[in-house]
Amino acid sequence: MAIITISRGSYSRGKEVAEKLAKALGYECISRDILLEASEEFNIPEIKLVRALHDAPSVLERFHHGKERYVNYLMSALLEHVKKDNIVYHGLAGHYFLRDIPHVLKVRISADIDDRVREEMRRENISAEKARYVLIKDDDERRKWGIQIYGMDTWDSRLYDIVLNIRTLTVDDAVEILCNTVRKPAYRTTPESKKRLNDLALSTKVQVELVEIFPKLNVTADDGHVYIDCYGKNVTIRDEVLSKIKAAAERVEGVTEVTMNILGLGHKDSHQHVNPFHNIGS
Repeated sequence: MAIITISRGSYSRGKEVAEKLAKALGYECISRDILLEASEEFNIPEIKLVRALHDAPSVLERFHHGKERYVNYLMSALLEHVKKDNIVYHGLAGHYFLRDIPHVLKVRISADIDDRVREEMRRENISAEKARYVLIKDDDERRKWGIQIYGMDTWDSRLYDIVLNIRTLTVDDAVEILCNTVRKPAYRTTPESKKRLNDLALSTKVQVELVEIFPKLNVTADDGHVYIDCYGKNVTIRDEVLSKIKAAAERVEGVTEVTMNILGLGHKDSHQHVNPFHNIGS
């Protein structure tokens, strides 16, 4: 069993590859479904999630705690979905959300810009000049989004296990290559990789619950034990805020214990510190 993420530009035939690949493997194929699930679960208008993923960083920042809220909402919805394995996901940001999970095959599908322009012209009934402008703008905004949120360009090949260009290769060629690749032992789900995915899903779920209380947080999890690092310019955070953070985390399903740390901005050694809040709740 495995998870496959497919990153693609508009009209790169990545959707077609994803759907045919899922059918060949007997996997579930998802994309926009995650947006709808996140919208319903967190009572957020779908348009805000769409804009948060598709628009440039300046648009994303217009929302209150835009990065923290909307990215976490989508990530949480996706992680809950993929925990069951046998998934092909061809929506945005899957290669970022799941980049540290070993049994995820991360794929980039690219296509010749002239082929993409012709397809954009056909579908939207626009000129070649307009089609090229739209595609380049869309690609640029997605790249800016990745750099702003994760510090990596979505075109950076290091994000992927395999990059395929649909030009000389056909869609069927790509599906055959990916079917053979995902069956390799490296992409089999192991107890260790499953634990890593479950820990990530739990920490993200907790992060979603806490972002409205205190946005400058880093949350990690280890078999139900959640570690919360609060970052601030000084070390004084009111006891009632700390109690509220801890109580909210403890209410999340799957959390068995909460350890909190308070750190100055720029600090990186989170869990090496003695927990200064051992007396907050219990």
